[in-house]
Amino acid sequence: MPGDGDGASSGGGRPAGGDRFFTRLSWLDSKHSFSFSRHYDPANTHHGLLLVNNDDVVHPGTGFETHPHQDMEIVTWVLRGSLVHQDSTGHSGVIYPGLAQRMSAGTGILHSEKNDSWRLENTAPHRDPVHFVQMWVLPDEEGIDPGYEQLEIGDELLRGGLVPVASGMDRYDGASAIRIRNRYATLHAARLGPGDSVNLPDAPFLHLYVPSGAVTLEATGQLGEGDAARITMAGGQRVTAAEPAEILVWEMHATLA
Repeated sequence: MPGDGDGASSGGGRPAGGDRFFTRLSWLDSKHSFSFSRHYDPANTHHGLLLVNNDDVVHPGTGFETHPHQDMEIVTWVLRGSLVHQDSTGHSGVIYPGLAQRMSAGTGILHSEKNDSWRLENTAPHRDPVHFVQMWVLPDEEGIDPGYEQLEIGDELLRGGLVPVASGMDRYDGASAIRIRNRYATLHAARLGPGDSVNLPDAPFLHLYVPSGAVTLEATGQLGEGDAARITMAGGQRVTAAEPAEILVWEMHATLA
């Protein structure tokens, strides 16, 4: 099963979100673009530098209990609702739409992610699920110190176009919201109204994901919610929204062996 599909060697594929691996529990609906946890396909372990692209919906009052990570750059992007992050380095806070967040696991970190922001805010419990995408890339080097960074970029998203959310690339130094420890990768995001368009960056490896709405990818066709395109040795394709949509684009200039 090819997860969210394979792109052509010089263009984009037309994958279907329904082909992804999935995990359904009483509190969680999670869809995995690549091999993850008990779901394993040796032909679908990554694209470029991207190892994990999980699309998660977590019910209120529940979430991921404290668990470990090591030597991984983890970027979390919330589309709807709020997610409470707490980790063993002392960082805690509420992640919400428009807030870029990165956790560097480094030598080792423990963290939890829950849909229970009212416990921090001392307000009445809400009934809203949280919908977010979590993405993992390897760092340039192992054994770095664990770290955390977040930044509000809602205003930049409102201006239109692709916004660099997380990057380790020199070309986006000072332009990206937050830094990741990989000098070959950048995550871009865009919020598009009907008819709005953006051009994909030029890169040896691109991963276009549509977490909400529907878009048309030039020379490929329509991509709906949960669909993605894995693109190699190409760039510059135009992405046009067919309805209000949000897209996440990984620009990658290297791949895993």
